[in-house]
Order: sequence, then C-alpha cells, then structure tokens
Amino acid sequence: MATLFLHHTSYLDHLTPVGHPERPDRIRAIDRILEHERFQSLERDIAPMGRIVDIARAHPSDYIDMLHTSAPTDGLVRIDADTTLSPGSWEAVMRGVGGACRAVDEVMEKKVTNAFSASRPPGHHAERARAMGFCFFNNAAVAARYAQSAYDAERIAIVDFDVHHGNGTQDIFWNDPTVMYCSTHQMPLYPGSGAANERGDADTIVNAPLSAGDGGAEFREAMEVAILPRLEAFSPDLVIISAGFDAHVRDPLGGLRLVEADFAWATAKLMEFADRKCEGRVVSLLEGGYDLEGLARSVAAHVMTLMTA
Repeated sequence: MATLFLHHTSYLDHLTPVGHPERPDRIRAIDRILEHERFQSLERDIAPMGRIVDIARAHPSDYIDMLHTSAPTDGLVRIDADTTLSPGSWEAVMRGVGGACRAVDEVMEKKVTNAFSASRPPGHHAERARAMGFCFFNNAAVAARYAQSAYDAERIAIVDFDVHHGNGTQDIFWNDPTVMYCSTHQMPLYPGSGAANERGDADTIVNAPLSAGDGGAEFREAMEVAILPRLEAFSPDLVIISAGFDAHVRDPLGGLRLVEADFAWATAKLMEFADRKCEGRVVSLLEGGYDLEGLARSVAAHVMTLMTA
C-alpha cells in the first residue's frame, strides 16, 4: 500500500497580512518539493470539504457559526492579533478538516498505509471555542473525534512536535481519558502553556518542553524518555501526528535547532510504535513551519519516511 498525500488549491486562498509568516508560499514550497521524482509513488488526492457535524465533535456550534459568519467577502477580518480571515479562508479551513477526516478514512479502511494532509491554516492552537495562533479549527482534534465516531476507535494518540505547544489540543482533551496528547515544544515560547506538570484530569497529557538552543539530542531524548513509554502504556488504535516543522534550525519563529534528520527519526519512531500497537495506522497533519526552505526539506524527509512503511 502507498502513502496518501492530501492537498487542495484553496489553501493558497487563505490570505494573511503582508509579512505574515503563515502565508500561501508555505503550500507552494511543499507542492514543489513533493513534485520531485522520488515522490512519484505517492498516492495523491484532493482534500474534500469538511462537514460541520465532524467539526462539532471538537468545537461548539456557536463558535463554528461565529467563524462562518465572520468570514468577509473582501478584505481581511482580524480574529486576534495574528489570526485573520480572508474571503478564501472558510473553504481553506473546511478543506483542512475534510482532508484530516479523509486521511482517517483511508488509513482506518486500510486503503493506504499512512497519510499526510498538507493544509493551511494550521490547527493545534485552536481551543474548543477560541481561534488563535493562526488557527481556527483544530484538525487533529476533529480527526481524533471522527476516528472514534466513525470507526469505534477507543483510544487515539496525538503526537505534536511543532516548536509551539498545542494549547488548543490540550484544552480540548484535558479531561478525556480516551485521547492522549503528547508534545515536544520550546518553552518559554508562545502560547505559554505546556509545562511538564500539565498532565490533564485523566493523566493523558504528556508535555516534554525543550529550551531555546536545544537540538536533535535533546529532542530525541524527550521523545524516548518522556513520550514513547507513555504511548506504549496507552496503546492507542490510531496515531495522529501534529507535524509542525518550525523547530527547524532555520525557522524564524522558534529557537530550537532540529534538522531534517530529526524529523525523519521521530517519524520512523512513531511508525515503528504504530506497527507494534495499531497495525501501522498513522495520520499526519501539517502544523507550523515558516522558513520555506526548512519547511520544504523537513516535509520531504517526513514524507519520504512515511513512504518507507
């Protein structure tokens, strides 16, 4: 079976102010590098529109309605200081949700080995009823709830290696014993959450903060000591990766020093774990990554590793 790559041109239509790091060129950079001949065996598909019923498992209806009605017909509307809606944003966020759910379908139904959905805007800062940090709907949370609803998956693990802590994912699953959220991230850094003692009401939150200047050695130690043993004990039915690549040494929004080999290593470790525990079921969803070269090279390493399954 193949690795599935989900994408859509609408991701280019979510516009942000001039100079904003979360910009359409991120998708162009990913598309260009995945056109290389070494990725020709990728199975490619268009991300469908998401469904409100799927979003509503992670976000309340009044919040969904507020975002929908706030989307402008022209110009930009600020939701907070760095989170902006444009005329093309609603389709982009809905396709991000749709791509995440389609990835779950394809993996759970064993049509593909694993899947990578490259959407923007990202999602892991979106709390239950709050858009922030470039994010509107939490794609990983929606995907987890969808897997539980559509496929009776009992336990879902979400592993997040973005340089920023996924406060939104933590918020949504804080008191849920059926979803484990694990994160490596730089601290202190936006959004300010993610201390190791933030464990959730059901002890299913695992935070492994790193310090500015930390590189591959510290990252790998955090994964092997803090996160992988907890995943082993939790024994999930599906692994969802919140794949942020802004921990790359080139990225302007963080101070970690990871390189492509570190992302490939983490991907391989999570695949090995999934092979043992959940029949290899891995869904990867794009989060951050704002240096275009660092993003493209890191995505290439991540996807190439997924393709080795």
